[in-house]
Amino acid sequence: MKDIDILKKQALERFFSRMNPMQQKAVFRVNGPLLILAGAGSGKTTVLINRIANMIHFGDAYNTTGQIFTEEESAFIQDYAEGRTDDGKRLAAIIGTRQVRPWNILAITFTNKAAGELKERIEKILGEEGRGVVAATFHSACVRILRRECANIGFTSSFAIYDTDDSKRVIKAAMRSLDIDEKMFPVKTIMSEISHAKDSMITPEEFSKDAVGDYFKSSVAKVYKKYQKELLANNAMDFDDIICHTVTLFENCPDVLDHYQNLYKYIMVDEYQDTNRVQFRLVSLLSQKFGNICVVGDDDQSIYRFRGATIENILNFEEEFGCTADDVIKLEQNYRSTQNILTCANKLISNNVGRKGKNLWTDCGDGEKVIVHKSMNERDEASYIARTITENNDNGRRWGDHAVLYRMNAQSNALEQAMIKASIPYKIFGGLKFYERKEIKDILAYLGVIANHADTFRLQRIINEPKRGMGDATVRTVLQVSSDLGEDPIYVMEHSTEYVPLAKKSKALTEFAFMIDDLTELSEAVTLPDLLDAVVEKTGYGALMKQQGVEGEMRLENIAELKSTMAKYEEDAEDPSLDGFLEEVALYTDIDTLDETGDYVALMTMHAAKGLEFPVVFVAGMEDNVFPSSRSRDSESELEEERRLAYVAITRAKEQLHLVYAGERMIYGSTQYNRESQFIKELPAENIDKQVPKLDTKPMGRPSDNISLGRQMAMYNSAKAKSSEPAETYSVGERVMHKKFGEGTIVGVTPMAGDTMLEIAFEKVGTKKIFANFARPKKI
Repeated sequence: MKDIDILKKQALERFFSRMNPMQQKAVFRVNGPLLILAGAGSGKTTVLINRIANMIHFGDAYNTTGQIFTEEESAFIQDYAEGRTDDGKRLAAIIGTRQVRPWNILAITFTNKAAGELKERIEKILGEEGRGVVAATFHSACVRILRRECANIGFTSSFAIYDTDDSKRVIKAAMRSLDIDEKMFPVKTIMSEISHAKDSMITPEEFSKDAVGDYFKSSVAKVYKKYQKELLANNAMDFDDIICHTVTLFENCPDVLDHYQNLYKYIMVDEYQDTNRVQFRLVSLLSQKFGNICVVGDDDQSIYRFRGATIENILNFEEEFGCTADDVIKLEQNYRSTQNILTCANKLISNNVGRKGKNLWTDCGDGEKVIVHKSMNERDEASYIARTITENNDNGRRWGDHAVLYRMNAQSNALEQAMIKASIPYKIFGGLKFYERKEIKDILAYLGVIANHADTFRLQRIINEPKRGMGDATVRTVLQVSSDLGEDPIYVMEHSTEYVPLAKKSKALTEFAFMIDDLTELSEAVTLPDLLDAVVEKTGYGALMKQQGVEGEMRLENIAELKSTMAKYEEDAEDPSLDGFLEEVALYTDIDTLDETGDYVALMTMHAAKGLEFPVVFVAGMEDNVFPSSRSRDSESELEEERRLAYVAITRAKEQLHLVYAGERMIYGSTQYNRESQFIKELPAENIDKQVPKLDTKPMGRPSDNISLGRQMAMYNSAKAKSSEPAETYSVGERVMHKKFGEGTIVGVTPMAGDTMLEIAFEKVGTKKIFANFARPKKI
């Protein structure tokens, strides 16, 4: 008989024989830090699931030597290794050692869709045991902890989770109370600044100290402080708070941290390249006691810098967690795309410097060459895409086999028109989301107040929806009395006869409060769908909708869809509750609605497409200044991020890839004449098929306004001698009008090369950097 340790390894390799050698290597690494660099389409989810299965069934058996077995057990191991039996349960019972308990594993991913898939596949392999594994998003994992522990940081377990729209309402109210003009400081800009501060774990107090002498940042600091105070008063958190508060909890309460370190002895993080600073801090704290941290990611697919993601987390993993070269495993075999597509992706991304390096390959064959098609304009581009999809459909492909990706949402208009004209069923991801519809927000606000009587901002949304004769002044008085007494507003309304400023409106106030109390009591006794029916009826919302004719009926249909979602939640959740449902809805993302069995063309941004795959992919707008965007022209790090985004877009395609660009493009009301994207020029000529129309589409007229800072400077210097007009001076906080980008607020002023570089937060197109003497924005 062979050496028993060799036979044992052979038996385990046979048990996991569907995995390639590098995948098996990752599966059998159980303890200590581990970095799995998983290329696009390399089966990383399969690796995660099988690694969990190995940890639970076999523990560290693969790496353990010297185990003693009976003669009969040894014979069984040899039989299994040599294929004479398939009894995996008995194999686990014989060789399993130091197996990991399911509840000691925390698997974190980024989207509800990915977490749901992980749970489903774990349970499929492990059965009942798999239910003990916690597979969750960062936010849902933290909410699970905070519901139990938040009293340590001043919240109650029924805290509300505010989405972007809710947060915007609170920030607007804070700005009004601080007399800060929205025209001078757009709400979106302030929200972004606060979010970045939370990402770096900067408190309002610390932000205020750093803002001394900076008018813009000092204004943001005041709003930030007021905003956090209002959230706490409303027993509410925003998305950023969920993770920040968990980190604060762990740092300030060592006993709580110790409990969760002992509970989650094995941490696995998917899509690690997309983590930000506070997420890095969270997993560092959780894993520091036992050191069992496994992260899976692809540095070449780090595309969320604008959200605070830092590629340094994955690039510096070995240094941060004390790894050696043996602790890094590369998965390079691709199971998704043809080799022509992969060769293009490999060649493109090789131009990036900030990466660890890998080379995707497949045994699926070369496949078709990548088509690079030049169109005359954006309408011709959209027509080409629609025509090709129709031809494919005529030849037997499903509509749902196709996806159209673009860099900016503004590009979707021409594409949508072409789909309608060609009678192609399609769905846009990133438009008005289901949970952003007014009637859905209203009903969720009612449910939010029922779950959390202290939620004053959701209360303000629905207290007069439908009309109940309580004006804004009355509502403000209720909130003021509530704040002065330290009581929730529902209590104040119930006792409104006792407060002189509210006595005249006490009838309407008490009726509303008693209705909320009745519904709160009902919420503890009936199913969620029944509670929804009661809310629609008792609040008068249903009657209001019926008065609105066809539009109202459509709104009621959307509410009925919400009811279906509630029923499904109750069916799937281990311990369904109103808080749990509101939590799930708050953490919902638009891409979670993608039905991969649905027969429609998917239109979405490249960012939204990450993690998805389609047989046929079109990437529209492959032009310089569109993709890569003009912002990246003067920043190598931003250009590399754009190239990673192109890599993601290319690797979504399984069989056919079309890269399309236009000779001219109308966007944001201005016609641009751009060259083909430099990313096309970086592709290997032998793997692409260039299609150029016979018609001469040579650019005519003036060049694009959307040019790089370097080009602006060159043009300015060449014209400088011709102008004797004195230079304008600008200050942070001033409002200006740009002939192309519209109105904006100056957020940065930097003297440079005899000119001034202005950083301006434009309302329509985001923040851009321009030279003052070249662009000459007008003060308003």
